[in-house]
Amino acid sequence: MLRFMFVGDSMTIGSAGERTWRYWMWQHLRDTLGPEGVAVVGPRTALHDKATGEPLSQDYADVPPEFPRHHLAGWGEGWLHMAPQIAGALHRDPADVLLISLGLIDLGFYTNADQTTANVRAFITAARSANPGIRMVLLPVIPNIRATSDAPFATEVTRFNELLAKTVADLDTSASPLLLASPPLSYDIHVDTYDGTHPNASGEHKLASAFAEALSQGWGIGGPCTTLTGDGAPPPLEVASNP
Repeated sequence: MLRFMFVGDSMTIGSAGERTWRYWMWQHLRDTLGPEGVAVVGPRTALHDKATGEPLSQDYADVPPEFPRHHLAGWGEGWLHMAPQIAGALHRDPADVLLISLGLIDLGFYTNADQTTANVRAFITAARSANPGIRMVLLPVIPNIRATSDAPFATEVTRFNELLAKTVADLDTSASPLLLASPPLSYDIHVDTYDGTHPNASGEHKLASAFAEALSQGWGIGGPCTTLTGDGAPPPLEVASNP
């Protein structure tokens, strides 16, 4: 059995009334690895409740009771926040693979590209201190509404994504492999989000697709992402190749 932990910001925790891309990724892994072949772990289970501003909602939209809601994700949290938490989370809930989507919050509110990259490195070091054999899949910062009107922010995003790719290449080891996922090729903030940043149903599928393709192509885990289907789901997803 492979144990997965989702690590992310508001796009990963999701908010009340959503399925989240975590659900679609779990469905894909369950369908390709078998129900006994996958576990989802993490210290948190809730969605963000926009009405209270707190991560206290269990109002997932139409997910089966067997869906494991565990994660390490938070609204407004980034690499800066997760680097000090990941070792403790892994000691509490051991995982084999981390699926990580972070960076937008850091660059938008806390740190520049170089500082954010330093926090990525700190995160990786901390995760390996808890599990020297941990595998990690890292997603670059994907398109968002702020980058369309804030040129300095867009420049930092581009620079960070370049530094993230270099960091993954520099720190990848056979003992603790790293993969850089490719952003979904057709991701459109006007189609795949409800506010220019947070994914709607089609965006959730495309984020899950990015991780599914990285796992399948990089490590042979999980098979093609065409298995990402379900009740009310869009058609089968595109294949996004790794760089």
